[in-house]
Amino acid sequence: MVKILIIMQEGFSKVEEIIEKDIWGTLKEFLDLGLHVGSGQNRIDITVGLLLLLTVAFIITTFLLKWLRILLTRRMEADDKLKFISVFKFIRYVVYVVVILLTMSAAGIDITLLLTASAALFVGLGLALQDIFQDIIGGIFIITDKSVHVGDIVEVDGKVGKVFEIKLRTTRAITRDDKVIIIPNHHFISDIIYNYTQNHKTTREKVIIGVAYGSDVVLVTQILEDIAKNQQGVLKNPKPFVQFDDFGDSALMFSVNFFITDSFSDPRIKSEMRYKIDAQFRENNVTIPFPQRDVHIFQRTPFQHSQVGKLETKNGN
Repeated sequence: MVKILIIMQEGFSKVEEIIEKDIWGTLKEFLDLGLHVGSGQNRIDITVGLLLLLTVAFIITTFLLKWLRILLTRRMEADDKLKFISVFKFIRYVVYVVVILLTMSAAGIDITLLLTASAALFVGLGLALQDIFQDIIGGIFIITDKSVHVGDIVEVDGKVGKVFEIKLRTTRAITRDDKVIIIPNHHFISDIIYNYTQNHKTTREKVIIGVAYGSDVVLVTQILEDIAKNQQGVLKNPKPFVQFDDFGDSALMFSVNFFITDSFSDPRIKSEMRYKIDAQFRENNVTIPFPQRDVHIFQRTPFQHSQVGKLETKNGN
C-alpha cells in the first residue's frame, strides 16, 4: 500500500513537472514572444501576452458599454436612441484609450513618460475643442431632459424658427422666411431660449391698436372682438378678448388678445386682422391718430420797437 502511494506521488510529481516545464513553459515562451525595446526600467515589451490581454480587455469593455447603453436608452424613443449612440461612440473611444493605458501599466510598461508627453497635447486639444464639448454636452441634455423637440418653435437672438432636426452638436430650425438657422447646442444650457410650444401648441398672441381720444370705446371693443372671433386660424375656445391697455400720449391704447395653435404663422394672422381693423374703423368713423407733439417757442429777449421798425422797412423794400 505504501509502495502504491509512493508510486502515485512520484507520478503526480512527474505530471506537475511536465506541466510546469513543458506545457506552461512553452505557453509562457509563446506569450513572451514579441518586440522588446530598451533595457532596465525603460524597457518596453510588446508581446503576444500583452496583445491578448488588450483583446480580452476590449471585449469586456465593449460588453459593459453595450449593456450600459441599453440600460440608459431602454425608455427612449427610436430617434433619441440613434442620437445617443453617437454619444456612446465618443465615450467608447475615451474608455478604450484608458483601458489601453491601464493594461500597459498592468503588464509592467511604465506609462508615465507617455502621459507626460501627451499632457500638453491633451490640454491644447481641450482648449481648442472646448466649444465642441459644450455643444455635445448640450446635445446630451436636450436628448435626456426633452427640453426641445422636433416641431417646437423657439426664439434665439430675436429670430423665431421651427425645429426640424436635432443633432448631437447642433440644432437646426427653419425661420419664417424659409431660411435655416443652425443653433449650437450649448446655447440651450447657457442662454435664455424662448420655446413657444414647450408645454403645448396653443399660444396667446395680441394685436395692439390706438384710437383717438373721444372715440366710443364700447364700439371699438365690439369691433375688435368681432374681428378676432371671425378670423381664420383663431381658436373659438379660449375666447378672444379685448383689453383697454392705457391712456397713451396721442391715443387710447387697446389690445385684442387671441389664441392660436400655429405660432409659426402668427405674423400672417396678425396682418390679416390689421387689414380688417383698418377697414372697420374707416366704416365706423373710428380714427387712428397720428403721433402729436405740442411745440412751444420761448424767446429769451423781447423785440424792441426799433427792431420791429427795421424789419418792417426791410420787408417794405
